[in-house]
Parts: sequence; C-alpha cells; structure tokens
Amino acid sequence: MLQATPLTEGWILRHSDDTVDELPAVVPGCVHTDLLAAGVIPDPFLGRNETEVAWVGRRDWTYETDLGLMNGHEQTDLVFDGLDTVAEILLDGRLLGRTRNMHRSYRFDVTGMSGRLAVRFVSAYAEAEAVRGKLGERPAAYAEPYQYLRKMACSFGWDWGPTLVTAGIWRPVRLERWSTARIARVRPLVTVEQGVGVVELAVDVERARVEAPLTVEATVGGERARASVDGTRGVVRLEVPGARLWWPGGYGEQPLYDVELTLLHEDRPLDVWRRRVGFRTVELDRAADAHGTGFTLVVNGERLFARGVNWIPDDVFPSRITRERYRERLGQAADAGVDLVRVWGGGIYESEDFYDACDELGLLVWQDFPFACAAYPEEQPLRGEVEAEARENVVRLMPHPSLVLWNGNNENLWGFRDWGWEARLAGDSWGEGYYLGVLPRVVAELDPTRPYTAGSPWSGSWEHHPNDPAHGTHHSWEVWNREDYAEYRAEVPRFVAEFGWQAPPAYATLARALPGEVLAADSPGVLHHQKADDGNGKLRRGLERHFAFPEGDFDRWHYLMQVNQARAVAAGIEHWRSHWPVCAGTVVWQLNDCWPVTSWAAIDGDGREKPLYQELRRLYADRLLTVQMRGQKLVLAAVNQAGEPWTGVLRLRRMSVDGEVIAEAALDFRATRRTVTDVTVPPELVPVGPKEFLVADAGTGPDGLRALYFPSPDREIPYPRAEFDVAVAPGGVTVTAHTLVRDLLLQADRLEPAARADRGLVTLLPGERVTIGVSGWKTPDPDAVRSALYCLEPSR
Repeated sequence: MLQATPLTEGWILRHSDDTVDELPAVVPGCVHTDLLAAGVIPDPFLGRNETEVAWVGRRDWTYETDLGLMNGHEQTDLVFDGLDTVAEILLDGRLLGRTRNMHRSYRFDVTGMSGRLAVRFVSAYAEAEAVRGKLGERPAAYAEPYQYLRKMACSFGWDWGPTLVTAGIWRPVRLERWSTARIARVRPLVTVEQGVGVVELAVDVERARVEAPLTVEATVGGERARASVDGTRGVVRLEVPGARLWWPGGYGEQPLYDVELTLLHEDRPLDVWRRRVGFRTVELDRAADAHGTGFTLVVNGERLFARGVNWIPDDVFPSRITRERYRERLGQAADAGVDLVRVWGGGIYESEDFYDACDELGLLVWQDFPFACAAYPEEQPLRGEVEAEARENVVRLMPHPSLVLWNGNNENLWGFRDWGWEARLAGDSWGEGYYLGVLPRVVAELDPTRPYTAGSPWSGSWEHHPNDPAHGTHHSWEVWNREDYAEYRAEVPRFVAEFGWQAPPAYATLARALPGEVLAADSPGVLHHQKADDGNGKLRRGLERHFAFPEGDFDRWHYLMQVNQARAVAAGIEHWRSHWPVCAGTVVWQLNDCWPVTSWAAIDGDGREKPLYQELRRLYADRLLTVQMRGQKLVLAAVNQAGEPWTGVLRLRRMSVDGEVIAEAALDFRATRRTVTDVTVPPELVPVGPKEFLVADAGTGPDGLRALYFPSPDREIPYPRAEFDVAVAPGGVTVTAHTLVRDLLLQADRLEPAARADRGLVTLLPGERVTIGVSGWKTPDPDAVRSALYCLEPSR
C-alpha cells in the first residue's frame, strides 16, 4: 500500500542574505508567522505595525530540512499540497523543479535520493514585476501587482485587508512511497437519475510497472462495483437505489455517503481514495422572461431564494485557519439563516475543511475562480498555470454536494466595460479568454454536473451591460459609495451578488488591536484599520442622512455606525426578498474579516458578531414580515420561504412616539409555501409625520414576527428620553421599557472581552420587556450593564 509520511518536523527558515538568523519554522505555515513566533517582527494586526513589516514581502526566503533515504518501495514522491508562491526546490543541491502558483499542488520523484531539502522562495513582488515587464502593464482596482502571478490577490491588500505579502509552505508536505501503481486522480460525477443515486468514478493511475494488470473496486451506500484499468485509466459506476437527497439548510437534511475506491493488483490493494458525497441535483435557471434574464438556483427541483454571504479568507495568513475555526465561522453563518456562501475571487480555493463543514451544515457554495478586480494577462507563463490550477481544483472539489456553482471571476467583465480598461488596454489581453473560453471548457469537460457563470456581475452576454440589474447577477455599490441606503429600494435586480455597508469592529476588538490608543473616529490607529477609499467619509455621509453626527463622542459614533450598518443591509434584503421570485437571491458583502478592521463584515476579525449578524438572523429567517411601498400604497409583505403555508392575523397599530395608540386593526393573511403575500395597510393606519410610526405583529411570543415603519428619518423624530429598568440574572439581562426604546443594544464585549450577547438591536414599546442572553460573563454586575446598553436618544 502507498505510505504517506508527513514532513512537519525539523524545518528552519533563513533569509538569502543572512540578515535574519536561522529560525525554527512551522510547516505548514508562512514566513510572517515564523518571524512573529521568533519575535523578529511585531504583530502586524496591532496598531500600525503592518507598515513595519512591509519589508518581509520584498525579501527572498528559504525553508530547509533533512530528508532521509526512504527504502522498501519502487517509487518515492515528494508532494507539496501548496507552495506560496514562486519557488525552486532542491534536494542535496540538485534542482527538482520550480513553482509559480499558490493554487496548485506539486509532486517530485525523489526515489533513492536523500540529503538537505531546500525550498527557496523568490519575493512575489520580484516575480510579479518581472512578468509585468515581459507582458506589459494591465489596469487594476489597486496599485499592487497581484494580477501578474497566481497568488491570493488580497495578500497585496484590499479595501478591507492589510498588505502582507506572504511566502511559505502554506499547505501540508509529505513523502509518498509506493510500488506498482498509485491513484493519481479520481473524478467523481455524482448525479440522481429517476430517484437512483449514481456515482461514476473516473480514475487516472500512475504506474511504476507498465505491464501489471490493475483493477479498481468502489463502494458507496452498501453497493459495490469493480472495473479494470485500461492502461492508466478506468471507470467504475455505482447505483444507490433510494438514495436520500442532500438539501441546503432549511429545505431538508444533509445525508452524506462514504465513497471508497481501492486500486488493486491481483487483489492486492495498492492505494485507496476516500471521500464523502451527497446526492442532489443543481441547475441554474437563466431563462429570459418579462423582467429580463433570471438567475435562480434550483436544487432537487426546488427553486430557491438564495440567502447568501460573501466569504473572504478568514485570516490574511490562511495557514493559521484550522478545521475548528472553519467550523465555527461557517456555523455562525448557518445559525444566521444563511444558505449560500460565495467564496470570493480575490482569495483562494479553500481547504477540504471548509467544504466539509459546508456539506455538513447545508451551506451551498458558490466558488469563484481566483480572479478579482483586475485585467489579467492571458499569455505565458500565466495561461498554462490558469488551466492547470482550474483542472486540479475542479476535480478536487467535485465530491462536495455543497458546491453548486463555478464562477469565472469577480468584477473583471464589469471593470473592462466601465472602469476605463478597454481604452488603456488598447487590444492587449485582459482575461476574457479565461472567463469565456478556458474556464467554461474545463468545467464542461470535467464537471458537467454543475453550472458555470462567466463572472459576477454578469448579464449573460455582451448584449447587455455586465452589471445590468435586469439580467443575471448584479453588484450594488453605488449606494454605499454615493447614495442613501434607501436607494436600494429603487431597483429589483434578478440576483444581488454583492452589496453592503460598513461599520467598525466590536469595541473589544478595537481595544485589543489598538493598545494604548485613545479611541476616536479619526485617531491614527482607527484610521489605519480603515482601508476603504474615503471609508470614514462615506460612513459619515451615510450616517448624517439619518442621524446627527456625534462629534467627539467615540462611543456614540461606534454605536450609531452599528445601527446604520444593520439598517442599510435590512433595507436591501427586505425589499429584495419581498420581490421574490423576480429577485432570486442576496449575497451580503461580507460575512467575515481577515484582521481587525472597519469593514462591511457581519463578524469582525476577532470573531465577534456585530449587530448586523444578529439582524441577518431576522432577515434570513424562513419567514419575514416587512413594510414596503408598492407604488403609492403601503403594504405588509409576508415573505414565506418555509415549506408550509403561513396563515394568521396581522395586528396593526398606528402609534405616536409617546406610546399612544392612534388607530389599530386586525387583518387575516395567508402566504403559501415559498411565496410572498402583500397585505395593503388601510389608509387610517398609515403613519404621518415624524411623531408617528406603524407596528405590525404576526403572532405573539417567541414565534411572533414584528415589522416597524417610521415615515421620517431618525434625525427628525422626537424620541422620548428612554426609560427602562434593568435586571441581571445568571445568563442574561432583562430590560423592561417604560417608554419607546428604539434600537436597544447590549454591547456585551464592553462587560468583558469574552462576553457575547444572543441578541442585537431590539425596539421595545412601553411596557414590553426583553431578555438578552449573555455568555462568557464571569462576574455579572448590574451597574456595568447600564454602561454597556445603548439606544437612540432625543435629538441625537
């Protein structure tokens, strides 16, 4: 049998000009983490240390270890699952090969060899600048040269990320010893045919003995099949009658089946391949209709409104992301009602741990190929690398039922049309041949079970503008950049693949990241941890449309920015969900952060949940009640994404901010499964002016839903001074309101950095109470609670 020996011990790191002493190295890892562990560099996540370590990315680095002689098998291979990025590999001074792609694995024959193994990394900057010099300048959204090599683009910095250009052996490395033959590749096609689960395994083998007769045997779901290997290829097909279907979360269960394929020579096992699969069908309905061109995911015949989030690498040093961390972050997504995660194109093809977690949690995965916000040359040496990485990763990820869509790029088709690229390129290649040629060809050949789309945004062809909201996917960024979030309601895109609003991270996250700094909206560290162009200016302009800006009051600024972020995202999702099935999905930018930063994330760089996260739990629930305008009429939209009808009584109250009920009514409603029902608000219930608002309740107690409608911006509303009682008990805080208390928020991390609250923003009417669960708070203190509670106040 093939034997694998991980190479994790005895590695050292040194610099090519010996300016850094020889250091112990961790593999998998990267240069930055090794230098950090040795105390050579400060933590780049703290203060403005990022600028102090910029030199690391411009140096060449070498990893070394001793490789003993391995006997007992016909062949020994040195296997790297990932090298970041441009390197040459030498064993005892002999060159084994060179690499230039972070997104690929590499295998070298070291049979009978031993000695000192060295992996010499060239600065990614040096390689990128050399390629640029050879192929010519290409435009991009950022000044760094990330489009000239196949590396995680956001390590060069982004509008939410630091510039920390990495190098290193970032994924596992091992020795594999084998005889006769080994499994080189297994391509699983998993389908459902008339209720029968089908697994077809196309197997490629590498031989040490050309003449040896080989067979493959596979098992799944209690079924077994065998096939011979013709030369270096074989195909084995298994059928599983009555296979249970894998469903996205909220639509059914996620049964997974173990598949095992064994390579045999005269019934002696040589190698084994094991994965888990799920049986389901997936289609992408892009049919033209009266509204334009659709973009609707269909899983097992069920049409979905995708409740999505965009995913960026969870750490700018991805080798630090553990299986447990993936599970925690993706578990947070699932707990918020998310059913689709888009792996954004400026990052990486994630590790198996990511997709395993999505399989188990019922999270659909939309996978971008790693191209983002730039014109990418199509000449060598890049073109061959692009096809090689695509072929490898398409096959690697095929077993995962959670993976439902391949996407060619992020914003590059849009950039060519709208960002002045076409004139600057003057006919030079820019990536179109990848997105409309190479990548769809690779997907069609290797993975015909899944749909492919050329990019996001993309209208489906050059006949329409790439970001036309009526056709295909749409990115809504004009609102954040220039407009009020109310403008989300001006359009009904077919599928909103990106939109979002910024807010700072949790208070405890900022305090940890900026030790010793007096926090202010414009303090040096806060500004350094804001990477968006004019980010704080856009935050201020977005806030001032609704609130008076709290000059000199950081705590109030911090709270109001959280409120505005949650309100902005809610405005978009409520509107777009109410227009299902014309709009078939929203993918919030973004779920997570890769370091502590002011950004669009719902979960900050320390893993703390912002109020936006809790708001997503409401917005992405199966059932949502929202107040919307339909022409000149005010309606209550009952959005029912559940599999059963939703019927009941709507209780409507027109109220004053002082707590008086001006008028009320009860209206019956019924929303059938997976539909939206509009209920017109009677004219006498429509609030008028800044002193009035509408409360609509569907049901009572923990299962009840509420929608609020204030016709005026908050800065015009004469809120009463909030009066409420606070009671502290083990595990929670209870607040009882005596007045209207709008957008009450307990910032639990102000009580203790490890503390978490189970609720975000909540509005209480006079006489109502809420209990907020608090975990991680070791010493409950009623006095401390008051200082951690925030709500909207009069004339502020």
